Amino acid sequence: MTMNWKTKTYFVGWLAGTALGLLSAYLFIRSAEDDGEIDSGEVRMNTGTILSLALAILGLVRQIAEAGKPKKK
Repeated sequence: MTMNWKTKTYFVGWLAGTALGLLSAYLFIRSAEDDGEIDSGEVRMNTGTILSLALAILGLVRQIAEAGKPKKK
Protein backbone atom coordinates (compact mmCIF):
# COMPACT_ATOMS: atom_id res chain seq x y z
CA MET A 1 0.00 0.00 0.00
CA THR A 2 1.46 3.35 -1.00
CA MET A 3 0.68 6.62 0.75
CA ASN A 4 -0.23 9.71 -1.20
CA TRP A 5 1.55 13.00 -0.53
CA LYS A 6 -1.15 14.30 1.83
CA THR A 7 -0.97 11.23 4.05
CA LYS A 8 2.83 11.42 4.12
CA THR A 9 2.67 15.11 5.03
CA TYR A 10 0.20 14.47 7.86
CA PHE A 11 2.35 11.62 9.16
CA VAL A 12 5.58 13.64 9.08
CA GLY A 13 3.79 16.60 10.71
CA TRP A 14 2.38 14.39 13.43
CA LEU A 15 5.77 12.79 14.04
CA ALA A 16 7.61 16.13 14.11
CA GLY A 17 4.98 17.70 16.38
CA THR A 18 5.12 14.81 18.81
CA ALA A 19 8.91 14.82 18.89
CA LEU A 20 9.03 18.60 19.35
CA GLY A 21 6.41 18.46 22.11
CA LEU A 22 8.26 15.73 24.00
CA LEU A 23 11.59 17.53 23.63
CA SER A 24 10.02 20.79 24.83
CA ALA A 25 8.47 19.10 27.87
CA TYR A 26 11.77 17.40 28.72
CA LEU A 27 13.71 20.68 28.48
CA PHE A 28 11.06 22.54 30.52
CA ILE A 29 11.18 19.93 33.29
CA ARG A 30 14.98 19.83 33.27
CA SER A 31 15.13 23.62 33.50
CA ALA A 32 12.66 23.69 36.40
CA GLU A 33 14.64 21.03 38.25
CA ASP A 34 17.93 22.85 37.69
CA ASP A 35 16.48 26.11 39.04
CA GLY A 36 15.15 24.37 42.14
CA GLU A 37 11.54 25.40 41.49
CA ILE A 38 10.32 21.81 41.66
CA ASP A 39 10.33 21.90 45.48
CA SER A 40 6.86 23.46 45.51
CA GLY A 41 5.49 20.39 43.71
CA GLU A 42 4.18 22.53 40.88
CA VAL A 43 5.86 24.76 38.33
CA ARG A 44 3.84 27.69 37.06
CA MET A 45 4.54 29.84 34.04
CA ASN A 46 3.56 33.49 34.11
CA THR A 47 1.11 34.92 31.62
CA GLY A 48 3.77 36.89 29.75
CA THR A 49 5.79 33.77 29.06
CA ILE A 50 2.73 31.87 27.84
CA LEU A 51 1.72 34.77 25.57
CA SER A 52 5.25 35.03 24.19
CA LEU A 53 5.34 31.29 23.43
CA ALA A 54 1.90 31.41 21.81
CA LEU A 55 2.97 34.23 19.49
CA ALA A 56 6.17 32.40 18.58
CA ILE A 57 4.19 29.25 17.77
CA LEU A 58 1.75 31.24 15.63
CA GLY A 59 4.68 32.76 13.75
CA LEU A 60 6.16 29.33 13.14
CA VAL A 61 2.83 27.95 11.91
CA ARG A 62 2.49 30.93 9.55
CA GLN A 63 5.97 30.29 8.13
CA ILE A 64 5.13 26.62 7.59
CA ALA A 65 1.88 27.56 5.83
CA GLU A 66 3.73 30.03 3.59
CA ALA A 67 6.27 27.33 2.66
CA GLY A 68 3.50 25.38 0.96
CA LYS A 69 2.66 28.18 -1.45
CA PRO A 70 4.28 28.23 -4.89
CA LYS A 71 7.08 30.75 -5.45
CA LYS A 72 6.06 33.94 -7.25
CA LYS A 73 8.13 35.05 -10.22
